[in-house]
Amino acid sequence: MNTANPVCWFDINVSNIERAKKFYETVFDIKLTDLPIEWGKQSTFPFENNGINATGALVEKEDYVPSENNTVVYFLSHNCTTEENRVESAGGKIIKSKTPIGEFGFISILLDTEGNTIGLHSRK
Repeated sequence: MNTANPVCWFDINVSNIERAKKFYETVFDIKLTDLPIEWGKQSTFPFENNGINATGALVEKEDYVPSENNTVVYFLSHNCTTEENRVESAGGKIIKSKTPIGEFGFISILLDTEGNTIGLHSRK
């Protein structure tokens, strides 16, 4: 296993893909891409083929049960405050505002429109 970046993909389960897409596109100022419908309702985050970053998708599940106790996916940020400022207007909630984590920078903890806890990580 290559230990430089062992995570290669993530799914964020949602009950309403259109609402979730609007949240993530607004907060991160990005455009998600719908996958072929035969794979189910899924929209991927931007990624670069053969890049060093990990990416994933929003995945609509009929039987999805929201939980704040899920695995937390952290999104890279230049400054956590930038995305924090978009969260509430996009329908989400800030659980923990930008907090220092010593030499590793800062984190913020957010709740998306689907009940998922996600994080932001920045060096500034």
